[in-house]
Amino acid sequence: MANIKLTDLALRDAHQSLFATRMVTADMLPICDKLDKVGYFALEAWGGATFDTAMRFLNEDPWERLRKLKAALPNTPIMMLLRGQNLLGYRHYADDVVTKFVEAAAKNGVEIFRIFDALNDPRNFKTATEAAKKTGKHIQAAISYATTPFHTREKYVELAKEYEKIGANSLAIKDMAGLLKPYEAYELVKALKKAISIPIEIHSHSTTGMSVATLVKAAEAGAEILDTVISPLAMGTSHSPTETMVEIFKGAEYDTGLDTNLLLEIAAYFREVKKSYKKFESGFLGADTRILVSQVPGGMLSNMEGQLKEQGALNKMDDVLKEIPLVQKDFGYPSLVTPTSQIVGTQAVLNVLQGRYATLTAESKDLLAGKYGACPAPKNPDLVKKALEALKLEKEVAHRPADDIPAEYEKLEAEVKKLLATDAPSVEDVLSYAMFPKIAPDFFKKRPQGPVVFTPEPDAPASAVSSGKNEAAKYVVNVNGVNYNVVVAPAGTVITAPAGAVDAAPAAAPSGGGTVIPAPVAGTVIRYAVDEGAQVVSGETVIIIESMKMELEIKATAGGKVRFLVPTGTKVAAQQPVAEIG
Repeated sequence: MANIKLTDLALRDAHQSLFATRMVTADMLPICDKLDKVGYFALEAWGGATFDTAMRFLNEDPWERLRKLKAALPNTPIMMLLRGQNLLGYRHYADDVVTKFVEAAAKNGVEIFRIFDALNDPRNFKTATEAAKKTGKHIQAAISYATTPFHTREKYVELAKEYEKIGANSLAIKDMAGLLKPYEAYELVKALKKAISIPIEIHSHSTTGMSVATLVKAAEAGAEILDTVISPLAMGTSHSPTETMVEIFKGAEYDTGLDTNLLLEIAAYFREVKKSYKKFESGFLGADTRILVSQVPGGMLSNMEGQLKEQGALNKMDDVLKEIPLVQKDFGYPSLVTPTSQIVGTQAVLNVLQGRYATLTAESKDLLAGKYGACPAPKNPDLVKKALEALKLEKEVAHRPADDIPAEYEKLEAEVKKLLATDAPSVEDVLSYAMFPKIAPDFFKKRPQGPVVFTPEPDAPASAVSSGKNEAAKYVVNVNGVNYNVVVAPAGTVITAPAGAVDAAPAAAPSGGGTVIPAPVAGTVIRYAVDEGAQVVSGETVIIIESMKMELEIKATAGGKVRFLVPTGTKVAAQQPVAEIG
């Protein structure tokens, strides 16, 4: 048995899982020299949610991050996580956009493309894999692991054979929720080694507390590569500690040969960096065995916390975790990984807040209608019927969904030319706009300001009150699932403001003579579905909002002339009036 190789996830999945993908490039670059000397198989540093978060929250250009990391890591391959035909967004893209994206990613620094599809539908690998082949880069096909009646060892072996045939250089088992048990990992890897000849990499989160044992058994069964992360960013919703795995294998036939002392220097650096992201840190820091039932991935868990806080409903987390497996079953047992994790998770949140399937997101409708590909199992027929009626389709999509998407790169390029007032926008800017057309325009405007800066936050000075010093003390107090910043002034005055609450949009006041339509949840008004003053009927869609990264329709509750109370592009709070019918 050759030495086990390790891929470290500190620069992507670890901070995505632990603190909502907020790590800025400036906190990555100073340690790259040491990371580059370790001897990793790869550093996963791009893709996943990093692209979205960089523009949405960090005011960073994700392409610039990739270029800087490539320059700082000349000896270690950069791995990216690519969602097949979804790329990095939440819908399928036309083949020409997929091809352009893969070419640009390879040109800017990606050496290993870890390609997966949430539904494990090989048809959704086709274009991305063919494009990656042409670049000459390493293709790693990933199987999204789940534990449902329709995700079996035999099915995984069948998929692995197919992925090897289409040209994968290696295979990954992507256990995004920590569901892969140690002895099942052993049997699965044994079965895969008999069926395929390419190397196998194991990716397993620590959420349920099993990952260290799972990696050990996978190595014993013949897996050549394991995903780990430097210890300050390990465990909880993240992954097994790199140093721990190095020490476990030291002196055995699986010895990684990596220098523990160098790893400890890297750990010391990230221990300090982590302090800057305390406010984003997931509350799920131990082993959460509820996930054995809900199957929620680590990154989804920390992001769901933020979503529920935004809705003022953090106290509903247990209800949402119970609802998720019910939605997953109704939707045909898709594995819970982006984008289906977000689709199923957001639908579960809406079911808890509004009643089961009172509202279907646009993405839920598309998944039910087959627009994301073939789900592993039959779906709830009543929900499929509801989705098809809303989409005005006669039957579910049975062919490769991307076959229905006409070439779109030139159209997107034309829109970016107009947006940036240039005849020659970069391919990278066009692709950024393609991924997130609602986020990119604002990012392009703010890009010259440079990335945000996070600094360590001091602990609440509890001693300031008891010591009698003339200082204000700051605390975060949770009331019914909502965090409040509380400042106790020297005179004892208490001033409160919602912590991270959604800023209400500037709004016109209802006239009082019509039917007011409130926003069902907190979100952003992205467009009007009808013109101001249009005559609408009850049940007609009047506004589209984006909430929890999904699109929701707000419908008229009465007939009459519509008057909008909030402008597009602004945030609204739950139950805030957004339109009036009169």
